[in-house]
Amino acid sequence: MQREGLPMPPHHPVFGHLQLMAGIMSKLPDDVHGHVLPHQIELMMPELGPMFYIDTWPFGPPILAVAAPDPAYQITQLHSLPKFHALRDYLRPITGGNDLVTLEGKEWKKWRTIFSPGFSNGHLMTLVPDIMKDLSTFCEVLRELAKKPDIILMDSLTTKLSLDIIGRVALDTNLNAQRNTSNFVSALRSQTRWLSFGNEANLFERYHPLRPIMRWWNNRRMVEYISRELDFRFKNNRQRNGMAKKYRSKTIIDLALDNYRAEQIPESSLDTMDSTFRDSAISQMRTFVVAGHDSTGSTISYTFHLLSTNPSIRRLVVAEHDRVLGLEYHQAISQISDNPYLLNELPYTMAVVKETLRLYPPASTTRSGEPGYFIQGLNGDQLPTDGFLVWSNSYAIHRDSNYWPEADQFLPERWLVEDGHRLYPGKGIYRPFEFGPRNCIGQELAMLELRLVLVMTVREFDIKSVYDEWDKVHPRNGPKTVSGDRAYQVLSGAAHPSDGLPCRVSLATH
Repeated sequence: MQREGLPMPPHHPVFGHLQLMAGIMSKLPDDVHGHVLPHQIELMMPELGPMFYIDTWPFGPPILAVAAPDPAYQITQLHSLPKFHALRDYLRPITGGNDLVTLEGKEWKKWRTIFSPGFSNGHLMTLVPDIMKDLSTFCEVLRELAKKPDIILMDSLTTKLSLDIIGRVALDTNLNAQRNTSNFVSALRSQTRWLSFGNEANLFERYHPLRPIMRWWNNRRMVEYISRELDFRFKNNRQRNGMAKKYRSKTIIDLALDNYRAEQIPESSLDTMDSTFRDSAISQMRTFVVAGHDSTGSTISYTFHLLSTNPSIRRLVVAEHDRVLGLEYHQAISQISDNPYLLNELPYTMAVVKETLRLYPPASTTRSGEPGYFIQGLNGDQLPTDGFLVWSNSYAIHRDSNYWPEADQFLPERWLVEDGHRLYPGKGIYRPFEFGPRNCIGQELAMLELRLVLVMTVREFDIKSVYDEWDKVHPRNGPKTVSGDRAYQVLSGAAHPSDGLPCRVSLATH
């Protein structure tokens, strides 16, 4: 392929691109998320352009990295390539396999259609009073921590908060993850740590003898919990069947059961649940709980970090909340619960959330190439996809100075300027949730949750990231930053801040 003039770094006849990648990774922290790699290659070899092939044999499939908006459009919207086949095996221990993330064709479309109403903005606004209960618990936890001198790992706290919220949205249940470690929560968090693509360079890690045992045990505990919830809701659905037209719940679990009930003819078949439906429904419940808490929890942490390191921006957020919600921040709970649409009057807060997701996108999309399908490059070249993992890399696109002036700077103003301003984001360059039919179904919930967190915390608490203190207490050898960023992303399900984002929490003094 190199002889054919296709873009790629210099290729070794034996080691492919392993030596190149090893050289790049040796200059980065050893736990850094792999999605930084295409951007690092771009910085080292700008002549390659934003699309190039990477040979990772024998540790992984050949890759076509896509780091430009138009080629990303071609594989996600113009012709939506199927999700990369190995992703299903990667997620199977945590979702069960029949999940909305990796399903294709009619089965995917069926479940997507069923669940979309549960993530509409209008419906989510009705859940705000219940979400505020979980946020009140989060604030109680922060007040307790503010009385202590300890460094805390913020990412763990925000992940548990998001887990409680998605528990309400998906299962209509209070997981209470912020206060107690239930069997289900324990199994879920443990299972996340045991996920693997099976391509680790460390052979012991790749073939860890405990992995199959822990996966089996965690899977059993998760299935038992969701099965109980599903059976309980199924029984309730039967009991209220006569009131079905008057009562319509849009929690994910009820949407699935309502669809099942509508398809069952005759009605006597509703006495027991079909095993095929049951397995699929359990898999979807697990998927929403996992995907719905992991990436959002990480983004909440990054928002705290960026406001900590940019105090002038934090002051602007505080001023906006004072102006719209009044000076008594304790009244924000009742104000937002009574009128959730007040959030739409906080444009600077929304800009902060968007800019956080630009700098720290929690995931990218990987697709399987197809025979006869080519991506047109920026210079008109036709790049084959057959046999390749096609990787639309949001991190690289979001950090590219060709698209984003001052790309590494935290500038919420980008999202407030008008078309024609140098900071105004161009079409298709912002992709934290991807575009096309396979975009993130939960993006409205994520944006709602992130704004609510800021409304509830930014005026009451002073949250400071303290990596300098952390590094003194936990010294380690080797690089500690990525392009000067100590809060670089690591892989733990989604992309999370390094070392769990060590912080100190105090009550705000303004």
